[in-house]
Amino acid sequence: MNYDKHPNPEKMKHEFWEELSDSPFVMLQLDSDPDSAAPMTAQLDKDANSSIWFFTYRDNRFAKMGPATATFASKGHKVFARFHGVLTEETSKERLDKQWDNTVEAWFPEGKNDPRLLLMRMDLGDASIWSGDMSLLSVGKMLLGMDVTDDHPGGQVETAL
Repeated sequence: MNYDKHPNPEKMKHEFWEELSDSPFVMLQLDSDPDSAAPMTAQLDKDANSSIWFFTYRDNRFAKMGPATATFASKGHKVFARFHGVLTEETSKERLDKQWDNTVEAWFPEGKNDPRLLLMRMDLGDASIWSGDMSLLSVGKMLLGMDVTDDHPGGQVETAL
């Protein structure tokens, strides 16, 4: 694809956060364990744009924590991202209460006081963000096998989250 050579990093980060908020599902993987890759729901906080949280159980392989990588594709394939960070245990009861909702409880029916429950914080580092937004005309051309390399308005940035 012919990406914009000078995309606006702040705009692309904003689009990333908006799309992740709309569909907070990522493939998470411990860097030390490539076989750990699994879909996880990112728990977001609009006031904490350098961290996200994940609920799991203490016997899950993610409980090892440490450096991790997440990959993301938005619902409409408008934004793609790969981002790195470090998973640590979140010990704040206030944070657990803030992130807990009915959708979390559906996966953890023993509730917030389950001794197996683990809330992990991922402190975010570097990210690669791609814009995949294509016009309807470009999609039609692509389906017909026509060249769309000059139609792609998107871009790619390397940035810190």
